[in-house]
Amino acid sequence: MSIPEYARGYEGFEGAVGRTSDESEPWWPEEPTAPEGAPNIIVVLLDDMGYSDIGPFGSEIDTPNLDRLAASGVRLSNYHTTPVCSPARAALLTGLNPHRAGYGSVANADPGYPGLRLELADDVLSLPEALRANGYATYAIGKWHLARDANLAPGRTRDSWPLQRGFDRYYGSLEGLNSFFHPNQITVDNDASPVEEYPDGYYLTDDLTDQAVSYLKGLRAHDADKPFFLYFAHVAMHGPHQAKPEDIAKYRGRYGTGWDAVRKARFAKQLAEGLFPEGTEAAPRNTEPGYDAPEWDSLSAEEQDRYARYMEVYAAMVDSVDQSVGRILDTVEAFGELDDTIVVFTSDNGGTAEGGPVGTRSYFSQFVHHPVPGDWERDVAHDPSLIGSAKLGVHYPRGWGQASNTPFRFYKGQTFAGGVRVPFIVSWPAGLPREDGDDGVRDQYGYVTDVYETLLDLAGVKAPGLRAGREAKERDGVSLAEVLRKKDLESPHREQYAEFGGHRGYYRDGWKLNTLHAPGTPFDDGEWQLFHVAMDPTELRDVAAEHPELVRELAAAWEEAAWRNTVFPIQNGFGARRRRPSEARLSKPVRLLPGTPVLERYRSAQLVQYRSFTVDAELADDGGDGVLVAHGDPQGGYALYVEDGRIHFGFNQYGRVSGIDAELPAGTRLIRLRAQATPKLRWDFTVSVGDGTGEPAAVAELPGRFQLVGMAPWTGISVGRDARGPVLWDLRERRGLFPFNGELSAVTYTPGPLAFGPEAIKAIQREAELAAD
Repeated sequence: MSIPEYARGYEGFEGAVGRTSDESEPWWPEEPTAPEGAPNIIVVLLDDMGYSDIGPFGSEIDTPNLDRLAASGVRLSNYHTTPVCSPARAALLTGLNPHRAGYGSVANADPGYPGLRLELADDVLSLPEALRANGYATYAIGKWHLARDANLAPGRTRDSWPLQRGFDRYYGSLEGLNSFFHPNQITVDNDASPVEEYPDGYYLTDDLTDQAVSYLKGLRAHDADKPFFLYFAHVAMHGPHQAKPEDIAKYRGRYGTGWDAVRKARFAKQLAEGLFPEGTEAAPRNTEPGYDAPEWDSLSAEEQDRYARYMEVYAAMVDSVDQSVGRILDTVEAFGELDDTIVVFTSDNGGTAEGGPVGTRSYFSQFVHHPVPGDWERDVAHDPSLIGSAKLGVHYPRGWGQASNTPFRFYKGQTFAGGVRVPFIVSWPAGLPREDGDDGVRDQYGYVTDVYETLLDLAGVKAPGLRAGREAKERDGVSLAEVLRKKDLESPHREQYAEFGGHRGYYRDGWKLNTLHAPGTPFDDGEWQLFHVAMDPTELRDVAAEHPELVRELAAAWEEAAWRNTVFPIQNGFGARRRRPSEARLSKPVRLLPGTPVLERYRSAQLVQYRSFTVDAELADDGGDGVLVAHGDPQGGYALYVEDGRIHFGFNQYGRVSGIDAELPAGTRLIRLRAQATPKLRWDFTVSVGDGTGEPAAVAELPGRFQLVGMAPWTGISVGRDARGPVLWDLRERRGLFPFNGELSAVTYTPGPLAFGPEAIKAIQREAELAAD
């Protein structure tokens, strides 16, 4: 019988339906199935790792697992990415040029322009979505940073979170960075992990690796054949630099020769490996103001010892990443699938200069720039043996940043090679076997958008044309599959624009037009420098004056590409860091009950940053010890707690700790912390107590403390305990999380009006948010 016209729910059913199953024929829609023999795919993406930081690209750091990938695979010596992280991740996962994907800058703002929407649009088809449509299982691990920080809390849109963008499972940090010993928040799939205390011996890279291995083992326990895509985006090597003691010990004393000697040795190895043509010269140390690095031999003995320790920690982190890669490879090998697995290893951008000329032991204080008081403390002195430990947030000086980027100039954030040319290894023993005499080095130009197309090509699958019923945006990358197979082909990627923070670049057929833009200055053609990078890969000889016609031609090509890729308006000085007006609701008063999950970092910051604020802790009865409220971690924060009948307030000023205490009278029902913002970017703190019926009386004062601004406090507000990273180390070591064991009714935050004008706040936030990428 035929289905009546008025019947509902049978649309699209291709079987036969009668009144009974005896009169009907079942039908099942076709399930996405991968082609026979489709390879597994693993993409390992590092954060802020320079060109020379691994063995196959010149490093002295032990990377045996990456060495074995390179030994059987291909190294792209001329691979390029974007100057900073969020744009690179968007380009890799979408195949779109970064501004077209909506990520002209970092996902820590919302300026209100199409190229800076900092969320993925509905018609952007991601790589995991394309692979899942072709029968792949898809897993994301580690750093995401493709969702605006205002959208990381409960109740906000998750449209740009990993699971909404094609991944079956996710475990990691949605933020741009994190502590390696006390992450401020770990996200599992679509929710914040409830973990409040990390176990002894916890280390983030190990945790991420454990989860990746677990996902793969779980898949194979349930499905022996389904290919997988694992996107492992390490939080390393982003600061703060922290490493396990045993890994640091391995590198103790190995960097006393300094960055000049390390750069020289790395470049010699790069030449020997054939990564650059004969006659290539390494760039000298950067000397431009704001980018310069001193000669190592000009440093004092104390400076040399401390700076060497910073690099020991960095090397230990690289070593830890290599160990992680080894664990993933060993797991796949245990399945008998390593030969049938494509493995890509690369970095999101070049090594960074964010540690400044002398490095720092006070990570978030370093990134609060103009306008701040002249006595602002950027680095709190500590026992050198603590460098790299959970107690400090350190970053190496930019001399090591240029060593990371050997043999290039400049760093992350610039469109010169130091910012955008990074290591790239791809291995697939069964599908990309090396011919005899092939050293595996390819010098053809490649760009981050090419990863998408290349992986689809190698896997033998095609991306759907639609996403959510809409035509998917046309992708910008090209496949480099044939380049990987044959050494002497021309690169199919012949032209590429670049832009970030006003820095501009344009590559065409071995020529590169570039600028080093000074914030606040006009974008004029006098900025352009021209390099014949086919012959001068380290960009040493500006030949713009010799080829004025070519400069005009490439400048016009950049202008056209900028309009075609949604680059305009250019955000001068890293952008104004505007925020949408609706975010004002995040700074309204809030009453927090005991047991409230730890507040998300950005929401917490809106209650206190750049303003006066009041915190009222309401008690229902006498007695009890423990933390009433805590906000922050070892990188900066504050805690209000009761111990042995006294009320204590501890303030961690980017690593410099101070505190006050007073006797807690019987009958106290209200404890108030008042922070009065002053024009000099300081807070004057007052602790008051009362019976809850009138204004509480002041019992202790702590004036003149620098405000926590920029990216601090990093860990959000917790009520009734000091969760995750400890604000006060001595209290954590004595009392643990120190949950309050009395009758705490609630904690209420009442923010005051902003104490600074919006332009001053933008200026303070600018570099902090860039550094958080």
